[in-house]
Amino acid sequence: MVESPLGLVLLAASDAGIAWFGLGDSEPALQRELRSDFPDARLSRDDAALRASGEKNVAFLNGKAPCPALALDLRGTPFQRRVWDELRAIPAGTTRSYGEIAARIGKPRAARAVGAAVGANPVSLLVPCHRALRTGGALGGYRWGLGRKRRLLELEKARPHCRIDARAASHLRLRGADKTGPSREHRRRER
Repeated sequence: MVESPLGLVLLAASDAGIAWFGLGDSEPALQRELRSDFPDARLSRDDAALRASGEKNVAFLNGKAPCPALALDLRGTPFQRRVWDELRAIPAGTTRSYGEIAARIGKPRAARAVGAAVGANPVSLLVPCHRALRTGGALGGYRWGLGRKRRLLELEKARPHCRIDARAASHLRLRGADKTGPSREHRRRER
């Protein structure tokens, strides 16, 4: 748990990489979110193991460093993974609508499903779901609050040298859904 300009940051990782990235105002609330998303996972706290990753993200949010390229261990359906890959392809400082993302992955009639997949992203800014907007340009939803989404978009536009370049995480590891992945309850809450 580290403090950032966007509130507290809680990271969770497997041996393969970061599996969860949460932003919030309360440590207990973030811990409840994590447990809700990974109800079958055995969780143990190890602040020292994730301190460097957390500090790299805070340095980015403070405008002192680029967004770090961290190993990720994401678990999702094949459709979710296609959406998350497309989110990573959106250039920093720009946005795309759910409909545009749907068209780019070859499912032009799946804008609502894209919105659900965006909402199921377990690593917030590391797979930049804040770049996805509703058709017409409205911010839409953001699990960590619309104020944070707005600030992330402003950060990318205001500091081109410190933009989130999710494509730099070339060692991204995406896995299929399994029993330790984000819960169905989380996916329902985001729709």
